[in-house]
Amino acid sequence: MVSTPARPASRPLNFWVCLGVPAVAAMILVLLELTDLDMALARLFYDPLAGDFIGRHSYFLEDILHDRAKQVVIGFSLFAVIGFVGAFFVQRLKPFKREFGCLVLSLGLATSFVTPVKVVTAVQCPWSLEQFGGHEQYSELLSPRPPTDKPGRCWPGGHAATGFTLFALFFVLRDRRPRLARSAFIFAFALGSVFSISRMMQGAHFFSHNVWTAIFCWLICLGSYYYILYRPASSAARLGKAQPANA
Repeated sequence: MVSTPARPASRPLNFWVCLGVPAVAAMILVLLELTDLDMALARLFYDPLAGDFIGRHSYFLEDILHDRAKQVVIGFSLFAVIGFVGAFFVQRLKPFKREFGCLVLSLGLATSFVTPVKVVTAVQCPWSLEQFGGHEQYSELLSPRPPTDKPGRCWPGGHAATGFTLFALFFVLRDRRPRLARSAFIFAFALGSVFSISRMMQGAHFFSHNVWTAIFCWLICLGSYYYILYRPASSAARLGKAQPANA
């Protein structure tokens, strides 16, 4: 009979950090709407002489870092789905059924929420604005949208979500492989940041769009982990381990 690794009890979550940091970041982003930060950062990537963003027609940014990189993440998601289905039939995968399920749910939710929210918010992309050679008027996130025949579809950032959705790996690994989980967090944060900067260079998103996306992806992955995998050791179990066997 094949022995299977038991799922360990979850390490305690520090909700002050897991929820507090995103909450503070969200409040800062709301306050930044009162400043010119988004516009100032966008101008760094805009060439007024050429009348376009410096990365708008870049083969590397569009074909490699956008299209091909997105396909790689989609391929990874398909492997996660295959792993989840296989966990119902393959003995060696059965102990990881909940991990696969959490991974699939996190990846699905953290990418599928983007398009509906884009439609509802109708935020314009930098490349569509009058300040950057377009024809649309700029409006803050919480302000009414100026009338237009072409509503924006730029908040939150879809490509940034493709990277930040891999926060799911951190949560899936944190109980079994905590060191690998930390590496997964760094990788997801770095990949999402690279995707975010690349799209800013193309004029597709403002800085704040991508930070909001990171917050949403983190909360979605955290919520999926909490409801599917998070099983902290009970107080009684912890007490039993702390006491001698003959106590």
